[in-house]
Amino acid sequence: MKTIRLLYPDYVSGGLEEYYFGANLMTHILPENKNQPVVKVEITPPDGSEKKIKDGIYAKDEVISGIKDAMSKLEAEEPDRVITIGGNCIVSQASFDYLHGKYKNTGIIWIDAHPDVSMVKDGYPNAHAMVLGSLMGYGAKSLTELMRNEKFKASDILYVGLQGLHDYQKEFLDDMGVRYKVQTEEFLPDAEIIEFTKRFEHILVHFDIDVLDEKRFHSTYFANPELSGDGSGGGRMTIEKLSDILGLICTNSDVVGFTIAEYLPFDEYRLHMMFSGLDIFMDK
Repeated sequence: MKTIRLLYPDYVSGGLEEYYFGANLMTHILPENKNQPVVKVEITPPDGSEKKIKDGIYAKDEVISGIKDAMSKLEAEEPDRVITIGGNCIVSQASFDYLHGKYKNTGIIWIDAHPDVSMVKDGYPNAHAMVLGSLMGYGAKSLTELMRNEKFKASDILYVGLQGLHDYQKEFLDDMGVRYKVQTEEFLPDAEIIEFTKRFEHILVHFDIDVLDEKRFHSTYFANPELSGDGSGGGRMTIEKLSDILGLICTNSDVVGFTIAEYLPFDEYRLHMMFSGLDIFMDK
């Protein structure tokens, strides 16, 4: 069984350069495995420039270019399993689409504080908030039309760690028939997660770092008080609880896709930028 690590340092879909740095740093955090080659999606490194909003999507052309390149790399490599290293949440679109073409009976466990079903009409232009809606076939047309395989159904999705919703997010989930629980008081019981996994031959896991409580884990969007995004709040999960949940999923299902998204190591990035300004590190 061939497994690849798809390094996909998309940052424009979330509007922060730190996503690019975080994705590359994550490759060093993951355990080494020479049997899992790293395949890199071509993303132009950040240069400090602002991108334009086009058709309601920030840096639309760059976002689409990344998805196309990711799918091209996946189809060329033909892996059986994909570990996607983001970058922000948009990175799941290509890998989950590809794997759904390979495995029909596949469910998604979306471990995230947010539902990621925003649409252009909702007024938030960053595509990382649109990805699951796109995978279901109801997102921005320019993103959804990139899908090459069957769209995911509402019944294919389980949210873990979901926090309070905006009205438009709740309306979308209710209209589409997605079953969900807002987990501000308690997380899903193990039995519900296991019950979901048993319905499918294969499982895709999307893990957004911001499901973690920013007071306990600081490399997440909501640990930076200067950022507001679309006004959503952060997660409430501890590393220990997350570890238990991931172990439960991997023990009880065939996980063929695993995305790590939204890693934002702000302190490490500040150190990187400081050293980048010193001649001794940059002489040629």
